[in-house]
Amino acid sequence: MKKTLLIIFLIPPLLFGQYNGAAINFGYFNPSATDGGLVLGYKGEKFVDRNLSIGWNISWFHKQYVDQVLLSEVEKYYGVLDGSITEKRATTNMHSIPLMGSVTSYFPVLPIVDAFVTGSVGLEGLLISYNNIQNQTENEVKTAWDFAWEIGTGLSYKLGQRSDFYGELSYHNSNPSWSFNVNDQLTGRVKSLEQSFDMSGVVFKFGFKFLW
Repeated sequence: MKKTLLIIFLIPPLLFGQYNGAAINFGYFNPSATDGGLVLGYKGEKFVDRNLSIGWNISWFHKQYVDQVLLSEVEKYYGVLDGSITEKRATTNMHSIPLMGSVTSYFPVLPIVDAFVTGSVGLEGLLISYNNIQNQTENEVKTAWDFAWEIGTGLSYKLGQRSDFYGELSYHNSNPSWSFNVNDQLTGRVKSLEQSFDMSGVVFKFGFKFLW
């Protein structure tokens, strides 16, 4: 009975918050799996009250690089080949798209400046294009998924009654992976290998938020 009453009291403010927010952001993401680069994102918010919002966010990060883990596997099973051939086999084209729900708490610092802390949990999907490890003339596309979380803090500056500019420093964590088979030339057996992508790292974002 108590749980039912709690749900009844909580659902209305979550569904019918005081106002909504939509933010577009851009910044720099530096994951462990590859070099850092540009990240783009969108965040939707519903404010329960002046200092608390719930919402969701999605971002996109793209990188083309030589996967050193895959490179070591190529050399392990096929020997050290010509450098350009080996690197071509290990070249990876990666798109990272995390989709997460978020909770953000705001703390007024000045009349036009708020500090905030935010936390998000959800799923991260990787779309990965790479050269076939046994036939470098063929391309393959794989997807990898993993649980993702992110925590961050920042400052928001009021540009007007319905618009803000903000900066955020966050830490992102996820480790998507997928499996693939190779033929061991020494034994003739098929071996299953797992390739993981450590997408954990620091994210620095700037963005504009619009309220209604």
